[in-house]
Amino acid sequence: MTIAIAEQDGNVNEHFGHTEQYVVYTISPENRIVKTEYLKSDSGCGCHSGIAEKLASMGVTLMLAGNIGAGAIQHLYMNGIDVIRGCSGNTTDVVQAFLNGQINDNNQVCHHHDGCDHGHEHDHHHPVN
Repeated sequence: MTIAIAEQDGNVNEHFGHTEQYVVYTISPENRIVKTEYLKSDSGCGCHSGIAEKLASMGVTLMLAGNIGAGAIQHLYMNGIDVIRGCSGNTTDVVQAFLNGQINDNNQVCHHHDGCDHGHEHDHHHPVN
């Protein structure tokens, strides 16, 4: 399994669409982190940057995210990447918590535009962790 997280200063980036770097964890069959890689993000929001395709080409099948918009989720899904939302804290700790069965999707979508201009208004509401 290969897991990605939008990262900022070693923590889950609260705004997926603004991330400058992703950390990619390769997980062994024994649920241990065996490899860590970093992928710089191209400019642009998460739903238009092509990042989903790049992560998929690295074998990523799961994105652990903080706040993430519907457009980015759709692009990740279209590239075979599932999304678990509502994550926060140190990226390695979050991956370990997921592997221990302690992380669940909060089913909330960030309605803020995340830097995308889709030509319509958005509310800015984020879940409180």
